[in-house]
Amino acid sequence: MHILLIAGGRSGEHEVSLSSARGVLAAMPHSTTLAVIAKDGKWLLETSARRALEAGVAEHGEHAFPPPIDWPAYDVAFPLLHGRWGEDGTIQGFLELLGLPYVGAGVTASALCMDKDLCKRVLTQAGIPVVPWVTFYRGEAAPEPHFRPPYFVKPANTGSSVGVSKVKADQDGQSALEEAFRWDNKALVEMGLEGVRELETALLGNIHARASVVGEITYQSEFYDYETKYTDGLAQLHIPAHIPEALSRQIRDVAVEAYRVLGIRGLARADFFLAQDGTLYLNEFNTMPGFTPTSMYPKLWQASGLSYPELLDRLVRLALE
Repeated sequence: MHILLIAGGRSGEHEVSLSSARGVLAAMPHSTTLAVIAKDGKWLLETSARRALEAGVAEHGEHAFPPPIDWPAYDVAFPLLHGRWGEDGTIQGFLELLGLPYVGAGVTASALCMDKDLCKRVLTQAGIPVVPWVTFYRGEAAPEPHFRPPYFVKPANTGSSVGVSKVKADQDGQSALEEAFRWDNKALVEMGLEGVRELETALLGNIHARASVVGEITYQSEFYDYETKYTDGLAQLHIPAHIPEALSRQIRDVAVEAYRVLGIRGLARADFFLAQDGTLYLNEFNTMPGFTPTSMYPKLWQASGLSYPELLDRLVRLALE
């Protein structure tokens, strides 16, 4: 079986994608060719792609889209792209047009999970609790939230906490709005929950998923921002989480049901908040989570009895189902 691994991308998570790709290439049990999308949207192939991977970043590519790739030579594409133009249904739509099977969620589920506002609306309609929020577009008057500070201001379509700010009662939220609109034309103002526990489970399967053990993330920073996520030592992963079995089962059950409601295929990581009053909120779904050997998604599966190479093999085979 021959796999085309696509990494990099135009989003603010370009470097994270390349870091994930290094881990996947080292462990993939099938023949794999790398293609890298530079920050300018052009592609790098063969030796140039490898050099970009070693450098950890590619500012400029060589081939305009669509790149000169022999697409029929590959059995499965693995679009290991985080954020916009990769995790939002765009590359998935191109692969659908090619008729090339690919790892991960399809066009609709990818776009839905990328847009935090739309994802919350669907989950709310399905009766799954989410953190209260309001949404508005660039150029509209900022809405008056029906909750008090602190609150978070987020771009609707970014991952890895890119563009996210926390606004406290004594702060003006204008700079937070400006930062969110640097990344997207739609922003969310979301109620800030103080003292929450952040719990995650990994999912694997096509529509009807299996859930891993539950893990917990702890950190000392104000919130789980980009720097905390990707700087060694700033966050700690606790696998499995020290929680009652009934709560673990509830998290897994809610994650599996939400996965089905959103129509996700392949994989996802479901992130939850456990409030101080015991309320469980589904925060978001990540349809292409970080994939370094030390990332939460593969580590959750390792703790559930599935090794990193076995996980990659299972993902490739799910793409062919």
